[in-house]
Amino acid sequence: MLATLAEYERELITERVNAGIVAAKLNGAKFGRPPLDPDEIAEKLAIAEDARAKGRTAEDAARLVGWSRATLYRLRMSA
Repeated sequence: MLATLAEYERELITERVNAGIVAAKLNGAKFGRPPLDPDEIAEKLAIAEDARAKGRTAEDAARLVGWSRATLYRLRMSA
């Protein structure tokens, strides 16, 4: 009995939260991570590639520009 009541209450909470998100989006609220600046990505990629050409490891080159090694590889593949 209590489990059914708790489940119903959870559904009500979910509905209210979703309604609030929809209302916020209609009022212009932004959700999620902000998009990356393509110019900044290109600049950081150039710095990292230059470091790689000078013999630094991918890990070192990525840390030089404030990224992880995986981010460096992912952005390099998409560029």
